[in-house]
Amino acid sequence: MTTKTNSKRANLTPLIVDVAVPIGAYYLLKDGLGVSTLMALGLSSVVPAVRTVWSVVRERTVNALAALILVVNIVGLLSFVAGDPRLMLAKDSGVSSVIGIGILVSVALGKPMMTAGMKPWLVKGIAERETAWARLQAGSADFRRAERRFSVVWGVVLLAECVGRVVGAYTLPVDTMVWLGSVVMVVSMAVAFLVSGALGAGPMARMLIAETKPHAPSMPEVALAR
Repeated sequence: MTTKTNSKRANLTPLIVDVAVPIGAYYLLKDGLGVSTLMALGLSSVVPAVRTVWSVVRERTVNALAALILVVNIVGLLSFVAGDPRLMLAKDSGVSSVIGIGILVSVALGKPMMTAGMKPWLVKGIAERETAWARLQAGSADFRRAERRFSVVWGVVLLAECVGRVVGAYTLPVDTMVWLGSVVMVVSMAVAFLVSGALGAGPMARMLIAETKPHAPSMPEVALAR
């Protein structure tokens, strides 16, 4: 049980630390606790800033996603200081574009980023499925294609959301985009879940189930058994 828990934690940690924590912190501080936008941006930048510095000092590499989210927050801070509400609205969509670009780059590099969040839901901490996942990832081209499709869908949807919200930020009234931006985000997430499930997670789940089922004996094996 401990091994299963540790495996899930290891798979989810990068997604949580690099994406969920800074974005969640921003909205919690700003909308939930009533903290000023400037303070919310500053505090939500702490985690990606620490991650970026830590990766440079300890691993001598740059954590790309954490660094990009840090840059987006810094741009947001500058736009707030400049007093441009439209740029602030565009900054919110910038988070989506950063994540979307990061996802697509990870697919191009052969390490689909969304796998970290998807795998625990498909494997469910079951040892047989963990083993089946490793076999399929190593030996099944169909499985790897479905894995890539899952991430590509999320990357494309997030970039499309970004474009839509940026266009809206500079063409629609600010008061309209304040609520419409949230609607666009929710709809985009729903589309990403449905399409990525149909093209990626669904086929992968079926392959995992088939891989973990005991194979029926062939006719020669049955004859020998008799």
